[in-house]
Order: sequence, then structure tokens, then C-alpha cells
Amino acid sequence: MPRDKRPLFEVWPGLEAHARFEAVGDFPTRVERLSELAPGLAGNLDEVWVKRDDLSSAVYGGNKVRTLEPLFGQARREGRSAVYATGAYGSNHAVATVLHGKRLGFHTGVILFPQPFSAAAAENLRVSATRADEIVDLPHWSFLPGSMAYERFRQRRAAPFIMPPGGAIPRGCLGFVSGALELGMQIESGELPRPREIVIALGSTCSTAGLLVGLRLAARIGLGFERGAGPPLLVAVRVTPWPVTSRFRVLGLAARVARWLHELTGDADFAIDRRELAAGLVVEGGYLGAGYGRPTPSGLRAIELLSPFSRALDTTYSAKSAAALLERTRAASAGPRLFWSTKSGAALPEVSELTLAAAPRRMQRWLRAGS
Repeated sequence: MPRDKRPLFEVWPGLEAHARFEAVGDFPTRVERLSELAPGLAGNLDEVWVKRDDLSSAVYGGNKVRTLEPLFGQARREGRSAVYATGAYGSNHAVATVLHGKRLGFHTGVILFPQPFSAAAAENLRVSATRADEIVDLPHWSFLPGSMAYERFRQRRAAPFIMPPGGAIPRGCLGFVSGALELGMQIESGELPRPREIVIALGSTCSTAGLLVGLRLAARIGLGFERGAGPPLLVAVRVTPWPVTSRFRVLGLAARVARWLHELTGDADFAIDRRELAAGLVVEGGYLGAGYGRPTPSGLRAIELLSPFSRALDTTYSAKSAAALLERTRAASAGPRLFWSTKSGAALPEVSELTLAAAPRRMQRWLRAGS
């Protein structure tokens, strides 16, 4: 049964007054053995588990659902009527914002820039470009800061709530702080053993930073993890290049999250310094390949090997982290591992070609060139 209250507020009820969430997802997401999801895969996978955030919503799932809950909550708290997502053409965050924002009654907008073509990116863009109420098409990512500032100025009388790519600000991380506590509760209830490491895709850094803080908190309060032993190692697999996914940047965001929560609560459990956070993080850069949005041989191989679970994998994000998971499982010592599934498994809504014809011309050319 989905919980009405998110674990972050179950453990620290006083935080809810400062960090309202708008319920979007169906939580908790379940955990399952990978060997049951991909029964044809050779090898001993009995100790590999999957956190099914791909099933976080039947409308549109994946990791961005957790990110949007606190951000939509802040938009509502500030009385904003519009929410804008920013990112690349194939942004999962943009699709999630448009589809879930409309469900909550927000006017929705997207500010997007081109990326290398892929089928998954094209599917996302078709939805963003036809379902958003406002579309800003940028020629290059470097135009993004100026465009965000201009939109705030242009609409200053009813300024929209404009999120950075992936929602990567401390408030956006709270969904994954809560997600780590959710995992601790599932370990406590015997749904899975304590994992020795967790593998997740690293894109905008929001999910990784929030999870890093949340795992440390769970260990500090003994929720699913032994206090002395500490949390599992978090293996963040780059799907976006340096410096966006630099270890320094991830740790900086995580430290800001912990510091902010400590200021809000005064609770010593939130007094987590950068060194402590760093001890629990590995940034794995060997699976990025030629760059963001570009498929890799190991990612394509992971999609092939993990059928039928591979429906929850895409070449831009989760296939690369799945490739790292398989390699680490083969090469490293035994022990429970967890793969955090970050790509939505929900079917995207149908797109009207007539509506798509009204999309910005650069977007239409990008779609035609790749098809």
C-alpha cells in the first residue's frame, strides 16, 4: 500500500512545515531480485536486487518523480501557477514536469536545448514539445542561464517556478533523501538484505546527492543499517560528462543538503560533513562512452542481456548504469547489491502529428534528421 506520508516526515515530522511535498508518485516502490526480472541472464544474480523506481508512477515514472515532489511543493507554497523544466531535448525531467505538473493544475513550460539523437530522446521530446503549455527552444546549452533569467523577468508579475536541469538544488534532493529512508524501512521489514553497494545513474547529480545524504542518515539512526557499519557504498555511474558529474560537484550538493536540514532542525543527525559523505561515494566514469546521449557497446549489451527487464533501460541513462552493475557483479567480491532503476517504465502518451507540426522548427528538424 502506498504511504500517505513520505519517510522523511515520518522520521522527522517537524520538517514537513519547511519542505512540503506534492504527492506525485506511488511510493514505496518495490524491490525485486534481478534474477527474477531477467531470468535468462547467466551467472549468480541471487544477491542482486532492483529498486523499481521505473514503476514510481503509471503516468510517468523514474527518478524524477521523487525530485518533483518537493519542488512542486515549494511552487505551491509560493503560490506559483506555472512550473518550468530545463534540460536537453530528451530530458526525463521535462517530460515528468509536463505530465505531472498538468495533473496538479500547473501551467507547464520547458526550456530545452539539442543533444545527440536517440530513439528514447526523440520519444521524450515529442511529448515535451506537444504537451507543454510554453516551449523555449535554445540553440545550445550555453544559452540556458540567460534564458532562465529572461523568462523570470518577462513574466515577473506571475513568475514561473523555473527548475535547473534535473532539479539539482538542495530542495530537489529531498525526494531521494526520503527514498533512502524508504529503502531502510524495506530492509527493516525483511524485503531485501542490506546491500553492500548501490548502483545508480549519475546525470544532473540530484538523485545521487540526495541518496548519499539519505543513506548516511539511515545508518546514523539505525534504520535498515547498523550504526557502526555505516551505509552501503553508492556507485554513481556517469551518463553526463565532467564537470557536470564531477565528484566535487556531487559532494558539494550533498553537503548543502545536509547543512540546510541541520539548520532547519538543529538535529545532530544532519551534521554530516563532506569527508563523511565522500567515504560513501564512488563516481564511475568508465561507462560514459562518447558522451551524453550516445549509446555504448556495453550499454547495448546490458539491454540485450537483461531482457525482459531491459524495457526499463534506455541507452542514454539506465543502460550505462546497468552495464556497470553487471561488470561490478562479475569482477568484485560477493555480497548483496542494489540497482536503482531510474528510467520510467510507463508508456508515453500518444502524440498528435498535427500538434507536433506546431512545435519549434529546430525541434522538428532534429526529429526528422534522426529518424
